[in-house]
Amino acid sequence: QPTQLCPPSLSFSSKTFSSSNEDEAHIGDSDENLERGNWSKKADYLLSMVGYAVGLGNVWRFPYLTYQNGGGAFLIPYTLMLALAGLPLFFMECSLGQFASLGPVTVWRILPLFQGVGITMVIISTFVAIYYNVIIAYALYYLFASLQKVLPWSDCFSWSDEFCSKTRSVSDCNATFNGEIIHANYSFITSNNLTCINGTMNYKQVQFPSEQYWNKVALRRSSGLDETGNIVWYLALCLLLAWIIVGAALFKGIKSSGKVVYFTALFPYVILLILLVRGATLEGALDGIEYYIGRQSNITKLMEAEVWKDAATQIFYSLSVAWGGLVALSSYNKFHNNCYSDAILVCVTNCATSVFAGFAIFSILGHMAFVSERPVSEVVDSGFDLAFVAYPEALSQLPISPLWSFLFFFMLLLLGLDSQFATVETLTTAIQDIYPQVMKKFRLLITVGVCILLFFLGLICVTQAGIYWVNLIDHFCAGWGILVAAVLEMIGIVYIYGGNRFIEDIEMMIGKKSCLFWMWWRMCWFFVTPVLLTAILVWSLVMFSPPTYGSVVYPAWGTAVGWCMIIFCVIWIPIVAIVKVVKAKGNFCQRIVSCCRPAANWGPYLECHRGERYSHIVDPKKEKEHEIPTLSSFVYTQQ
Repeated sequence: QPTQLCPPSLSFSSKTFSSSNEDEAHIGDSDENLERGNWSKKADYLLSMVGYAVGLGNVWRFPYLTYQNGGGAFLIPYTLMLALAGLPLFFMECSLGQFASLGPVTVWRILPLFQGVGITMVIISTFVAIYYNVIIAYALYYLFASLQKVLPWSDCFSWSDEFCSKTRSVSDCNATFNGEIIHANYSFITSNNLTCINGTMNYKQVQFPSEQYWNKVALRRSSGLDETGNIVWYLALCLLLAWIIVGAALFKGIKSSGKVVYFTALFPYVILLILLVRGATLEGALDGIEYYIGRQSNITKLMEAEVWKDAATQIFYSLSVAWGGLVALSSYNKFHNNCYSDAILVCVTNCATSVFAGFAIFSILGHMAFVSERPVSEVVDSGFDLAFVAYPEALSQLPISPLWSFLFFFMLLLLGLDSQFATVETLTTAIQDIYPQVMKKFRLLITVGVCILLFFLGLICVTQAGIYWVNLIDHFCAGWGILVAAVLEMIGIVYIYGGNRFIEDIEMMIGKKSCLFWMWWRMCWFFVTPVLLTAILVWSLVMFSPPTYGSVVYPAWGTAVGWCMIIFCVIWIPIVAIVKVVKAKGNFCQRIVSCCRPAANWGPYLECHRGERYSHIVDPKKEKEHEIPTLSSFVYTQQ
């Protein structure tokens, strides 16, 4: 293991340190990087990474995918995709951020031509931060609504219509009458003491109280994207509260958020365990779990390409790779931190959480199916319908239902906040690396300003058409843009910068490793992972379908807005590349070659970590004089 360490900051006199850093709350006494700061403890970093990776999708998407794609058999492609696609990219991004101690934009000093990839990541994270906090606002609203003796969605109250019902009722069926099989309405069947033939019953179209409460009360949902309606004031207040919580957690950067995650990252596991124990004691719980991962296990499902695509997609998005957050969070590590073991630990924890959450979810859904006398397949759902319709309905049927409802939505709140902390930290890290002096003096104001700006941008998502905007942004921005960034990231680092060269950089941090150790990572980085990511991207484009929310089809202009959003995210990749080439010197080929080489200031942030390989680097403070700190160019001089 490497032994060269930078002189600890404790070597400075406390008087000198405090006077020079009195306004720099993000700098600690034990930090080796006195400009950007470091994590106070290793645990702060690991919990922040776990909180970033473990999000709402682990609870409301993975269990449904498992059930839908063969039950327990789905864990085979899921584990393989973790090893072949998720973990290699996760390890690469953690290593990249830690090596250079830079965020997702400035870290592209490694390959100036591709700096637009970093900008794309930050812009996509901005869009995601806008709508993700709206989902947190939904959880806050339901959390407050649970603080009542009777859950407001537990029955059909004054806000419901004639289609609201807690149970299904038969409308018509087939029966035997005078020796013949007839088809009649249910009232005729019962009045003549007849019995419906099994499998022939048709049920009246009804909606659970929780479904009508979600649409009519919580969202006050309009008929479509064309009907914006008014701002739903209580959702706007919940959104404001969500941003206040985020701002309060990030006002000192990682120094404050690193402490908050001890609660927000760990307590959801306590709640999941409580829900699992409670669910396991309910009638019908075993049926739910068997549907999740037991009797429905179907090994023949592995012959379907859709199953493997779902596994790869879920791993990719669940680990939050290519969003810029992993680079940003890892950039605050000390240089010799073992990022390899961190990547393994966080990825395994994330996937284990997904499996564990499925047991808690399906045990209670199984009870709901038992009580409502319906098959489990009819009560299972994913996304918003699971979190705000199916699961609340199931919880409303339990004794002391307000308690279980409060715990569930408190868990959703914490899961969402963890991911939101890291997403907003990605934005502030990008600002810090571009304007370091400004960020040092006005960190609190800039953090508050970012939260206020994103709050106002998110108000469109708490109108009566808000859920359609949330779904639209998620459908476009959280899809292809991330895949494009991931594919280009792999190509740029492995094929242009050089995979072997990058491995040497990693060994400067974690020490020399054997050829056998790197064999797996070379195989993944050079071939398997880029091919898988490209396949997912192509598949997603080929299988594109216009966005819908339930049965509501989006207007053509809505789909056009979605395409404009994704174009705005990725257009910076060619724009920045062109700017770089234009500003370079020499003929066209020489300019391209120049932009495909690392910038002169690429390498470890601190001089004591550069060694012989990066001894040529100019002091970063002097180098900043040559940088052009404008958001329009993001151009760094390549001397």
